Amino acid sequence: MASTPEYMEYIAGQLKEAGGVTYKKLFGEYGLWREGKFFGTVEDNQLYIKVTKASHALLPEAVPVAPHGGTPGMYLVEELEDKEFLAKLVRETCRELAESKKIRKKKE
Repeated sequence: MASTPEYMEYIAGQLKEAGGVTYKKLFGEYGLWREGKFFGTVEDNQLYIKVTKASHALLPEAVPVAPHGGTPGMYLVEELEDKEFLAKLVRETCRELAESKKIRKKKE
């Protein structure tokens, strides 16, 4: 089941306090960025965030999963009502991540 636009709008609202969060459709689901850093996804109407030392410290009980297959590298975020916690989670996680690489378009 793909994520609904309404659910994505809800998540965007919940993450607003983190500042600079953007999203875009990505392989039928949604990718999440903050200030140019890819930090998570919304898949099957669930929020996932990359595994980092910070996200592990803030989500100590979480187990790494692979929401879209492959190697587990994200945590399912189940606490979605606490905007302050979500903002801290996103900001701290992004501090550890490198800038996303820009994709160059091929010349025709």
